[in-house]
Amino acid sequence: MKNVLPACAGLVSVLLAATPAQPSPAAKGAQASRQLRLHYSISLIGLPLGTASVSGVVGLGTYRLEANGRLTGLAGVIVNSKGAATATGSLAGGHVNPSTFAATAATSNYLLTIRMVMAGGMAEKVEITPPYVQRPDRVPLSDADRRGIIDPLSSFVMAVPGSEDPIGPAACNRTLPLFDGGVRFDITLAFTGIRQVNGPGYAGPVAVCSARYRPIAGHRPDRPGTKFMVNNKEMEVWLAPVGGTRFVVPYRVSVLSMIGTTVIEATEFDIGPETKAAAVRH
Repeated sequence: MKNVLPACAGLVSVLLAATPAQPSPAAKGAQASRQLRLHYSISLIGLPLGTASVSGVVGLGTYRLEANGRLTGLAGVIVNSKGAATATGSLAGGHVNPSTFAATAATSNYLLTIRMVMAGGMAEKVEITPPYVQRPDRVPLSDADRRGIIDPLSSFVMAVPGSEDPIGPAACNRTLPLFDGGVRFDITLAFTGIRQVNGPGYAGPVAVCSARYRPIAGHRPDRPGTKFMVNNKEMEVWLAPVGGTRFVVPYRVSVLSMIGTTVIEATEFDIGPETKAAAVRH
């Protein structure tokens, strides 16, 4: 069971890093924001493992998101693990501009907190408590690794470029430059097809994307888990549309881990009514 927490945490990172926001000219005509309330189940080799949720407001000019996750059932009794994250930022010039990111991960005897302040795609201030142990095999972070990045939760703000149907190749084909305060890594998505789903809150097509992980800095390359994820070709993300917009959000994520396949899938998919963009506040 000691491997359950890292596997769950890694999968939640993939869920929150599904694709970056890149608003297109076609999206600029939408002068409204949407309230998101998304709930997910987490399972490992078909067994219930935990729950996760993402909520917030996404508009033309700004966004604010909150995410929570926890292990439940027997896993929760044994590990007693939970995590949370928040992110704020703006959407301008066809790109997402994160402003703040904060995350906590806790067990019964451990608490990790991460706080970042960003501007212009650069992490200007990072606080990690307790600090990561600077082991000799850890790839050092350079100033360049802190530039041109987005945090994992801000990558949940997604827009499909162009004017074609958002459920298609344009929803997937991209590389995400992610930085969580300690590790700089890329997630590369590629379109593999379209599926029809009929689930709670949403019935219709989803874009299916394969995903690959590439660590850049802050990681320990010789760790078995790192090597496994670099070579892992069994990762998949399904993206569903946010009605009336060119945004898409993760509906399902599947990742093969060292102890089996973990799946995060929507159990509640609630897209709230439109509100004026001016109503969004940080």
